[in-house]
Amino acid sequence: MDAADQASICRKVLREIRVPDSSLRPRDLQFIISHWKNRGIRPGAAANIAISDKEHIGAVAYRRYQDELSRCGSVDFDDLLLLVDELFLSCPEICLQEASRFDHLLVDEYQDTNGIQYNIVKGLARPHGNLCVVGDDDQSIYGFRGSEVQHILNFSKDWPGALEVRLEANYRSVASILELANSLISYNTGRYDKVLRPARPVGKRPKIEQFKDEEQEAEQVVKAIAIHIARGDWNAREIAILFRTNEQPRVFEQELRKQEIPYVILGSKSFFDRKEVKDVVSYLRIVQNPKDEPSMRRIINSPPRGISNSTVMKLVEIATERGVAMWEVMHLAEVLQNFAPPARDAIRNFIDLVREGQALFRQSIDQYSLQRYLELCRYEKEVERTSKDEEERAMRWASVEEVFNAVGSFTDKQREPTLEKFLEEISLAASDLEEDKDRQLDKDAVALLTLHASKGLEYPVVYMVGLEEGILPHKRALQFEQEAVDEERRLAYVGVTRAQDELTLSMSLTRRKWGKVYEQIPSRFLFEMIGQADNPNSYQKGARGRGSANVK
Repeated sequence: MDAADQASICRKVLREIRVPDSSLRPRDLQFIISHWKNRGIRPGAAANIAISDKEHIGAVAYRRYQDELSRCGSVDFDDLLLLVDELFLSCPEICLQEASRFDHLLVDEYQDTNGIQYNIVKGLARPHGNLCVVGDDDQSIYGFRGSEVQHILNFSKDWPGALEVRLEANYRSVASILELANSLISYNTGRYDKVLRPARPVGKRPKIEQFKDEEQEAEQVVKAIAIHIARGDWNAREIAILFRTNEQPRVFEQELRKQEIPYVILGSKSFFDRKEVKDVVSYLRIVQNPKDEPSMRRIINSPPRGISNSTVMKLVEIATERGVAMWEVMHLAEVLQNFAPPARDAIRNFIDLVREGQALFRQSIDQYSLQRYLELCRYEKEVERTSKDEEERAMRWASVEEVFNAVGSFTDKQREPTLEKFLEEISLAASDLEEDKDRQLDKDAVALLTLHASKGLEYPVVYMVGLEEGILPHKRALQFEQEAVDEERRLAYVGVTRAQDELTLSMSLTRRKWGKVYEQIPSRFLFEMIGQADNPNSYQKGARGRGSANVK
């Protein structure tokens, strides 16, 4: 199940145990369960370690959530790892058998491994010891997903005698940018002692700018970008605006539109998260696994086929009471007697539709079988019915056409292109809900992206905005132990090192929140970069309006 399906089950579970959104939102429950699974904690143990009210509610909901997965014959992405880890622990002979398949093991981005991944790597590598890991502890920024930087820091302890190679040469950024990055990250404790050494000259000095508010910040940053593009200094695609939170880009979007500068937001809505794509995939999933209830509920009445929401809820209720899948109760005569004749006929017709799909895809999937199946489903009519005009219909149907393209590409690569394999490939691709960065980078447009989404990318010109306490470092991090602030510092370090030639760091002296204006404090990271960490007030006394300075 993908993230949207998990959210659907979380909503259902919270509704069943009568928990309002004000107490625990579905996405928060999703996060709590994922966090526990990444630490190898099952429902029985979760109740014993729960501390906050949300975690206590989460522990109750966690058990129900797992029951729902079992009833639907599904697993979530965290289970794919957790079940392997549990299998290796309970059956060491299977772990040895799997380990014997590989003579050498190479793990990239080792700093981002969570506890379960760490256990699996150790289990597979322990028999032969031929393990190579690559990573940078200074770029460990996914603690919220369960990654633990200690795994890479303790590598030599876990594997005594391991050869350690430090790659300190940097070919991306000019020396003046690396100077800031090295100064910043040196304030982190518990890290490998290393310094990025530039292969490029000093270059243009980074700038620090402060503005009276976030609107002036956006206005001036976009104005500077417009000048760069007009003078031919840089193309739009060579410029990026990096921010910490998803709320920040709104004002920058407004200014970019005002200046008629093309832009893209990376890390927003992915192809796999588009409604039409999710609908088509759901249609295919119920053919492969009719017990997949989230997919069933998504498309059972899309297009309208006489199965109302109340009918669906009644079916779900009966299925839950009996501990079986909705698909199973739909076949029972004594259950169908509870519904009016039109609803009974509609349910039987839907069952026939699924069976026709199973016949179409019994041997394999190809573009013809998919086209025929969608014709049976009358899905193109549904897109037409729900589109406000021809332009919207064409745009939405283009997403469906991309699914056909994906099927064509899949069949070209596979000797046995089964529906099951195709859905596995789609599900794994959809697990990352970011836009395809390579495709986005082909557009001549300014990139707006979060610091997390920027990892692995580089731009000649970078504007890193909103360097204020409570934003970067984030207010959540300030409520926890030092390690949380250290991770925020690593995130800032990642942002700085995206810049190749020019870097501008900016902040606002005031910021509007929920209609009120609040004074902002410059981020501690600014002072750490310019060597004034022991005396932050010396920077705070700057101009109350717009101000700027070149880093010396």
